[in-house]
Amino acid sequence: MSAFDYDLFVIGGGSGGVRSGRLAAALGKKVAIAEEFRYGGTCVIRGCVPKKLYVYASQYSEHFEDAAGFGWDVGESRFDWKKLVAAKEQEITRLEGLYRKGLANAGAEMLDTRAVLAGPNEVRLLATGKTVTAERIVIAVGGHPSPHDALRGHELCISSNEAFDLPALPKSILIAGGGYIAVEFANIFHGLGVETTLIYRGKEILSRFDQDLRRGLHAAMEEKGIRILCEDIIQSVSAGADGQRIAKTMKHGEIAVDQVMLALGRVPNTKGLGLENAGVKTNERGAIIVDAFSRTSAPGIYALGDVTDRVQLTPVAIHEAMCFIETEYRNNPTSPDHDLIATAVFSQPEIGTVGLSEEEAVRKYDELEVYRAEFRPMKATLSGRKDKMIMKLLVSAADRKVVGAHILGHDAGEMAQLLGISLKAGCTKDDFDRTMAVHPTAAEELVTMYQPTYRVRKGERVA
Repeated sequence: MSAFDYDLFVIGGGSGGVRSGRLAAALGKKVAIAEEFRYGGTCVIRGCVPKKLYVYASQYSEHFEDAAGFGWDVGESRFDWKKLVAAKEQEITRLEGLYRKGLANAGAEMLDTRAVLAGPNEVRLLATGKTVTAERIVIAVGGHPSPHDALRGHELCISSNEAFDLPALPKSILIAGGGYIAVEFANIFHGLGVETTLIYRGKEILSRFDQDLRRGLHAAMEEKGIRILCEDIIQSVSAGADGQRIAKTMKHGEIAVDQVMLALGRVPNTKGLGLENAGVKTNERGAIIVDAFSRTSAPGIYALGDVTDRVQLTPVAIHEAMCFIETEYRNNPTSPDHDLIATAVFSQPEIGTVGLSEEEAVRKYDELEVYRAEFRPMKATLSGRKDKMIMKLLVSAADRKVVGAHILGHDAGEMAQLLGISLKAGCTKDDFDRTMAVHPTAAEELVTMYQPTYRVRKGERVA
């Protein structure tokens, strides 16, 4: 008989926590999982799922306009923000139910409470004050938007959490940040008819992405009517007349808007978690420090997903959970593979990318071949839009291996997923060249760029 109340106790009901708890329970382990808010975590409740739904909603304004070029007359269109919010809520409630059902069917015990570490192998349930023990503990509590406390007036601003459930759609919004959350919400609000301004301290938005895509997206957003202020910051926010917010900026004076949204990074949810009671160490950002197998500094305690600040993506948290199960319960030590992760920015146009950016690749390889195509997508020919797609392959000249693939344009995220398989498999440019094109598609450009656009040799661009 076990000396512990549970074989596994999971703190956090997001993607990583639910997956590890469900799989362990399905293997016959006695599992409990505690969640203080709603099962599904950031992704399902206040992240990628509702965001993608709002992206779809925001695209219809352009779809209606484009229809005329194809012979359609759709008449007058109207948008109802409250209907969208209600539909979103219905969908995430359905998804939360599926998460709960999966845990219940596997035999896991669900506890609707905040749980904190009380000591080695000990967890305290705040709803009841009860302390339980577990042989293994998984911490998968995720993160939250940085409140940016240093900003005077930050309490007058919203984050991505509140953006999904605003009581009314603002007429104007100022979004601070240049990462994917800021960029995606700028496009969402603009598509829904909100006068949108994006302010970012860097020289160009999306600092970790390939420069061609960054510049291409910037130009496309401005073409649509989104105002982008780079190399500037908000210095303070104050309340104005009629509920407006007055943002004082470093370079562009005062900007009066209905809402100010801060999208300035995310912070691990480790505050008040009792980590010190069990000897779990964190880094300077508050993220839990783990080894290659997600083990913390405390024996028997593991951490997965955003709380470790390794790679803040839902599929990564799920992958780390599966590796934990393999290692701890299937006698198959497996370390999460964080190399060559395909990712997408659901901006408008989208970005899909996997592998190295050109800036990274030229530092790693003595000679790089760059294949680049920029063209007007077929749909834009009749709609009359000025949309451009950019496709780019980065190839190591020494062994012809494709080391980076980048797309800006419609369905870029879908293409990036498939490119992720190709790059993970170690495909060469010759493999791409031998692949027949699917015509007419935008993706065929990936297999028909036969000659390099240019080369980079020892950091210097050559013809």
